[in-house]
Amino acid sequence: MREPGPESLDVAVLLPCYNEAGTIGAVVRSFRETLPQARIYVYDNNSTDSTALTAMLAGATVVRERRQGKGHVVRRMFCDIDADVYIMADGDGTYAPEDAEELIRTLVTERCDMVVGTRRGVHADAGRQGHAFGNRLFNQLYRILFGNDFTDILSGYRAFSRRFVKSFPAVSAGFEIETEMSVHASRLKLPVCELELDYGRRPEGSHSKLSTFKDGAKILWMFAMLMKETRPFAFFGTISAAIMAASLVFMIPVLIEFFTTGLVSRMPTWVAAMALMMMSFLSFTAALILDSVARSRAEQLRIHYMNLPALTRSPAPVRAVETPGRRADAA
Repeated sequence: MREPGPESLDVAVLLPCYNEAGTIGAVVRSFRETLPQARIYVYDNNSTDSTALTAMLAGATVVRERRQGKGHVVRRMFCDIDADVYIMADGDGTYAPEDAEELIRTLVTERCDMVVGTRRGVHADAGRQGHAFGNRLFNQLYRILFGNDFTDILSGYRAFSRRFVKSFPAVSAGFEIETEMSVHASRLKLPVCELELDYGRRPEGSHSKLSTFKDGAKILWMFAMLMKETRPFAFFGTISAAIMAASLVFMIPVLIEFFTTGLVSRMPTWVAAMALMMMSFLSFTAALILDSVARSRAEQLRIHYMNLPALTRSPAPVRAVETPGRRADAA
């Protein structure tokens, strides 16, 4: 069966932006040249500069999202827009629009639901050494906790199928949204690919909105929350083992004394040890119950995902007429 090419697909380019007036115009124009058939949307997240006006003049459809944070923007974009293929990139010019065709081609030929444009050289030049260290740390932590599906979970350049977009719950508020996307794909065992791409420098005058410590802490917190929601047996089992270890530290000296002398002189220590042991058993019980709940939720998400049309179906050609909420080419 012949696969649909990029020219026959309904493609939507999604650009979340916050104060990117210096770069967004060139980014929009480059995407229009690379993917002339695509609809380009810029979601402005309360910018205080002329980002929205610049994007509109460059030919993009501009939508404002007032809740601050990239996660809120992505959730709104995925909810609002219908397409066969979605390309998500940043508006800062660090991702090359010319690579979008290759992302789409990989998505179609490999029959994937998400293609991640991994950033070549990001560890050597991520704006600041703290960003580079954070990238290495989070990628390694992801592989330990959730598997080896991805090598660059924080990349913002991705292609999605409609099945992925419309089955993705998107509960994150900020930059941790990419981590949630990766965990969603791993959790449902969706077909995914990675494509190594060049990662550019920000032009002079453009500054990263990512805070090394603040956003790093949010991503770590998201790791913990996703671990609790998707792998509760491992999460609560680890807590149970830690509490049991603390209980044994208090309990063993008391038991040694009892078997030696027949007396328990440190009754408060014994009571504390038994209380910790009961807490350990309760945590282990919660792990067993929540693991069954998590499996049921994953099965329901998988069934919903499978009910959505696959990309390999022959899509309708892009229509060159305006319809309410959608236009093929912005004025």
